Amino acid sequence: MNKFYVTTAIDYVNATPHIGHAYEKIAADIVARYHRMKGSDVFFLTGVDEHGSKVEKSAKEAGKEPKEFCDDMSSKFEAAWKKLNLSNDHFIRTTDDYHEASVQGIFKKLLDKGDIYKGTYEGLYCEGCEDFVRERDLDEDGNCPNHMKPPKKLEENNYFFKLTEYKDKLRQWIDANPDCIKPEGRKKEILNQLNDPELGDFSVSRARHSLTWGVPVPGDSEQVIYVWIDALSNYITGIGYPHDMEKFKRYWPADLHLIGKDINKFHSIFWPALLMAAEIEPPRQVYAHGFITVNGKKLSKSLGNVIDPNALVDEYGADAVRYYLMAATPFDNDGDFSTEDFIKRVNAELANNLGNLLNRTLTLVDRNCDGIVPDQDPEHILRKQANEIHVVFDQHMDKLEFAKAIDALFALVDQANKYMNDEKPWTLFKEGKKKEGEEVLFTCMEVLRRTAMHIYPFTPALAQKIWYQLGNDDDIGVIGDRKDDDMFDMLKPGAKVRNTGPVFNRLELVEAAG
Repeated sequence: MNKFYVTTAIDYVNATPHIGHAYEKIAADIVARYHRMKGSDVFFLTGVDEHGSKVEKSAKEAGKEPKEFCDDMSSKFEAAWKKLNLSNDHFIRTTDDYHEASVQGIFKKLLDKGDIYKGTYEGLYCEGCEDFVRERDLDEDGNCPNHMKPPKKLEENNYFFKLTEYKDKLRQWIDANPDCIKPEGRKKEILNQLNDPELGDFSVSRARHSLTWGVPVPGDSEQVIYVWIDALSNYITGIGYPHDMEKFKRYWPADLHLIGKDINKFHSIFWPALLMAAEIEPPRQVYAHGFITVNGKKLSKSLGNVIDPNALVDEYGADAVRYYLMAATPFDNDGDFSTEDFIKRVNAELANNLGNLLNRTLTLVDRNCDGIVPDQDPEHILRKQANEIHVVFDQHMDKLEFAKAIDALFALVDQANKYMNDEKPWTLFKEGKKKEGEEVLFTCMEVLRRTAMHIYPFTPALAQKIWYQLGNDDDIGVIGDRKDDDMFDMLKPGAKVRNTGPVFNRLELVEAAG
């Protein structure tokens, strides 16, 4: 059995989850569900980053000890992802005992090898990026362009990782693995950074006088391990390294790291270099996606434009949120969110196009076929097109072109609606042309069956409702248990359909959610 290991970035717990966090997690869940249906042994990891100055500061402002604060905030992230119907196999916290022990082991291994050394650094430090920045990268007001705040001048004695020793190896890795960094434009950015002589060794610890909330450096009580070894290592500690090597060998290397474009350098340069130093194979692909924006601006608590995914789900349902975020914009680009567009698109595609096709079809089956799936010839041209859409859909999904995959699927749904309008099965039955009427209904039901299987990774609850209404019994199982080969099965003639009402109700604008 093929395996597929997909991860997300782990989120800082200094603030509650927003829709930007949800966007990446939903995408990872769609990938995980898709590959499970392809028959792969899938592991889907997500979680939270609980160490660092931002978390320490937020805990102090909340009047709590850091661990107490992290416990509370982590539970909010887990609850939000459950509400969005994520199917992650593990939720990692960087305060987990096994993770902290593993991080110390990795640090010591690199220290003993000579890839980590102690030195002094003086420069500009952005707390939001958790990184030192160059003056030339600041905006005209002297602010970090990602966080719109000026960095601080900092001088510290820290431990450093010898990135300069691995720059050539990183170039070789990229050359030998053309798909290791996607999209292509982000790979070019990484190559440009590797060719920049100013990209040198980077800090992997902080002095305790500036940061106390972190994993202690083994053998040095005055230093704590910095984010790049602590947080990035979650991708291997979360699948057993080094405490469960059987599990680790089963899933590593990661097939897909999903991350935001603002942390591409850390995942496509720092992380593979650290892995090479630790004598661990680099990931197979890092995909740096775009942002969800509001009125063209990145989500930011300071700007007051964050959107609570919990509020959206409470008002409109998880399937609607999952669907829109993936359908509205290409995954590699930034996409602007508006509640009005969200409602308009979801109503048009899920309630009108898909929901109405199902309702009209099953109503006619109830009225003219005693609610029974008719026994018909499977070779209709529209059903052949349904088979062909399988190939197109897979091509888009394998490239993480979620919006294009959805567009291809709904082109088939549109064809089925047109087919029904053109053939008018209600008229065929009135004219006594029972076989011809049944042919139309069977064809539309088969398109709906195929659509349910394809849309399942995006809208699992909706897909299951369609699956149930088409007459699939418990002995067939839930739609998520279907495998890729089942795509080419046909509806079971004689099954009793269940027209229990709309599978997706039209949404109404609720101002508080937007």
